[in-house]
Amino acid sequence: MKNKWFSLLKVDPTKTLLSSENETLEYFVKRDLIEEKVVPIKYIWHQPEVRKIFRRQQPDGTWKYSGKKTAIFPKYHHSMAETWKTYWLLVERYELNKQHEGARKASEFLFSCQTKLGDFRGMLANQYATYYTGAILALLIKSGYPDDPRVKKGFNWLLSMRQDDGGWTIPILTHAYDKKILYNLTSKYAEPIEPDRSKPFSHNWTDMVLRAFALHPEWRHSEEAKKAAILLKNSIFQPDFYSSYKDARYWTTFYFWWPNLVTTLEILSLIGFSKEDPDVKRALNWLAENQSLDGLWNLSYNENEKKQSNIEPNVKTNEKRLWLTLKIARTIKRFYQ
Repeated sequence: MKNKWFSLLKVDPTKTLLSSENETLEYFVKRDLIEEKVVPIKYIWHQPEVRKIFRRQQPDGTWKYSGKKTAIFPKYHHSMAETWKTYWLLVERYELNKQHEGARKASEFLFSCQTKLGDFRGMLANQYATYYTGAILALLIKSGYPDDPRVKKGFNWLLSMRQDDGGWTIPILTHAYDKKILYNLTSKYAEPIEPDRSKPFSHNWTDMVLRAFALHPEWRHSEEAKKAAILLKNSIFQPDFYSSYKDARYWTTFYFWWPNLVTTLEILSLIGFSKEDPDVKRALNWLAENQSLDGLWNLSYNENEKKQSNIEPNVKTNEKRLWLTLKIARTIKRFYQ
């Protein structure tokens, strides 16, 4: 290995990852952590698990929602949510991009959900969804669209939606609506609510917005991105200001695409913060201290959830731990470069 990035850790995680008997996972370990020469990425796109996912893709590029549909605005809400969830997995885990026909179709569907203003509308009915706009832009950038004018329009919209402190939140949450009004505003057609910009940013939703900035070769160097990233890193291990995802324990709950310590560290590493930064160092030390002796990390360090997961361990849980560990290892390695 070219550098001993794993010297921070109790155990070199590559040994466990390489013994996983997961060919796709081992491919990325060899390419990204050990820096061995591997075949082109299209080899991964033909793996059975990827082909199985694409067999369910609809002709319009979407994936069909399998749950019970409820009457919600807009009509494409369920397709948008299911496509986001499925395509996120394909891009995040298997690095699909627009060279793949199915990926192009999925990307174009997501672009079709973009408004003339530049935001992606439909996750919260007709309300502004700053956090999903950032996360969808990140997905599209990773899919090979960083120079697309529609992506630039999305960035300009996000910059126009910042709070006064330079971070982001979900605009509708800056107002004190009761549950009934909030439900109606986020499930039926209603004019979008403008944010109260005097309210503080949310570190959770700033994380999801900054993913787009961090992945873009130019926007990651912007002053706006750096200012928001400083707000984010200063919030590590702190509760959020808003009720949604407020508990500080969410920092160490590593599920799906939701904000957590690992997603934040990934952002900070891409934007260019040093491992010597006090906030970054504290976060990296937490990861080192909480690595299991098998070289992996748990999906959650919330005591109640840990007890629940220990009752019924299964293959899926272990597989998720493997992919989580790969993500953590990649991020730590980037800091040590």
